[in-house]
Formats: sequence, structure tokens, C-alpha cells
Amino acid sequence: MKRRHFLASTSAALASAALSTSCKGSQTTLRVYTWADYLDPELAKSFEAKNGCKLQIDTFDSNEAMYAKLSAGASGYDVLMPSSYMVKTLARENKLLQLDHAKLPNLSHVDPAYLKQALDPQMTHSVPYMMAPTCLAWLASKVSDPVASYTMFDRADLKGRITLLDDMREVLGAALRSLGFSINSKDPAQLAQARDVVRRWKPNIAKFDNEQYKSGIASGEFHLVQGYAGDLLQVADENEDIVVKIPREGTAFSCDDLCIPKDALSVDLAHRFINFVTDPANAAKNMEFIAYRAPNASAYKLLTEDFRGNEALFPPDEVFAKLEPIDDLGDALALWSKTWDEVKAS
Repeated sequence: MKRRHFLASTSAALASAALSTSCKGSQTTLRVYTWADYLDPELAKSFEAKNGCKLQIDTFDSNEAMYAKLSAGASGYDVLMPSSYMVKTLARENKLLQLDHAKLPNLSHVDPAYLKQALDPQMTHSVPYMMAPTCLAWLASKVSDPVASYTMFDRADLKGRITLLDDMREVLGAALRSLGFSINSKDPAQLAQARDVVRRWKPNIAKFDNEQYKSGIASGEFHLVQGYAGDLLQVADENEDIVVKIPREGTAFSCDDLCIPKDALSVDLAHRFINFVTDPANAAKNMEFIAYRAPNASAYKLLTEDFRGNEALFPPDEVFAKLEPIDDLGDALALWSKTWDEVKAS
């Protein structure tokens, strides 16, 4: 799965880039392997100052790229931030430490409603960091009679103005949900039906895309897109014509987690970092900076009213119940890949 960049300004990006050099001298270095622009620089500096350490931030742009790098022998990282399904893979392969909950008192703040759907509900190997659903977005001035539903992809009047994510888990997952199936289905018959749904949508779309949909809907090139909530809310904040909604059939949500690899060099400091970002005040500050939701119940009351009122990040209970975390496919990965190849080749 691909991930997106969060920062809108060059100055903020430069501040984030400075994280790896903000401490001097012989302090302990904590190496964090994460997505780009995924930690408030002020929080990073605060952690360094409190712990007399240096944060070194290395980035990846997909779970698969991170996994490939680790599998190729990359070592020395102290904290990883993969999505939950990749945490499950790493744990199954015995590549993660079990967390010491005695060193993580802030786990008491993690949202119990989220943990009911989490892939690691006991937080044995991971602590949830940030989450958001995959959404639909459209231009109110260009799309007549819109509904928050995957049926929008069947609309011939929007032909050539629609994009779907270039991601088999998201697109086949959306088709599965449109049929009433789980986004993590391993049933060959259900996947065949989902394939045929995407084939039906395909003539209406301009392309499968993970990046240009953001600028495309902002400029008016695209009228309806499937995308990640953080991206879409960012462009919607700058363009009031953009409407962002969770599909009524349900959708995928991804949660990126904090975990410690078995070969970590600074295990105690890694626990302190996880506990630090799970502190409610820090989690709230981080949410406002990143524009994603930390599953931290104690932090919610500290958020601005505008942020807390965003239904894409804080959907009603009946909508949240229809969201599914993307799960590890195990042996079914080959079947999914084959099905996606059939979609792309059609």
C-alpha cells in the first residue's frame, strides 16, 4: 500500500527534514523508520530535549518497500511505523519484540472502541499511532445528485473524470464492500465477483492513481476520486467545492502502528518514544499537525472543535462499525495478485 505526504508548506517540510540533525554531540540516537512528514517537529524536539537523545527519521513510501528493505537485511531501526496488516506479517515472521507494557503507562488512553477492530487488540507487538478511512470525494459544482456510495463509479456522465487508487487492496476491497463482502475476503468466488465489478467501473475512470488525484480534484480535472482521508481533507480545506465522504457501504481504514524490531539497539528509549507520542496532549498536537486521527480516547477532548467535528475522521458509531482494517492476506496474497492482474489486463 502506498501512503501520501501530509505537509502543505515548504517551511513545514524543512522543519521535518531537520529532525535528524537537531541534536548534537554524543547522545543516544533513536532511529525511526516511518512515513514522510509523520511527526510534529515540535514534538520531536521536545522528545529529544527530555531524553537527551537524537532522533533520526528515515522514511518509506509503502509498506511493501519497508518490508523489502528489512527483508534485504536493513537493521538498526528502533521504532517502525507500518500499517497494521504489515505489523501482523512482521509479527508472524518473528521480527518484532513483544512490548513491555510496564514501560507504556499511556496505553490506558488508547481508544477501546478502536481496539475492538484492531488486528493487535492486546497491543502485544504494536500500539496504534494514526488512522483514517479511505473516502470518496467529489466536486459539488460538477456532480449532480451525488451519493456517498460506490455506485457513483457506474455513472457514465462522469466518464473520464473519475480516479481509483492504484492499489489492489483498496480497489478490490471497495468492490467487495459494494457486494456486501469483507474487504479482506479470501473466497475465490467473491474475488471473481469483485473483479467483474471493477471491470464494470473501469471504462468510466481516467486512471488508477495514488498521487495526482489530489491536485486533479483541486484543479477540476477530476470530478470524483477515491482517496485517503488525510489527502482529501487537506485539499478540501483549500477548496470548498470538494466534498469528502465515507461510502455508505463501508470502507477500508488503515492504521499505522508503533512497534519495535527485534534487532533494535535502543529498546528502552524506543518504549519511551512510544509512550511519549501516546500521551494525550502530544497525541492531540500531533493529530492537528498531521490531519489524521490517533486512536487515543483521552486526546479527543483536547482537539479543536473543527477537527473533532470532522465526520471523515470521527464518523458516527453506525458508520464506524462498517469500517474494516486491511488485514494480512497470508497465503491468499497470490490469489489477490492474480485477480488484480486480471483487472489491469482487461
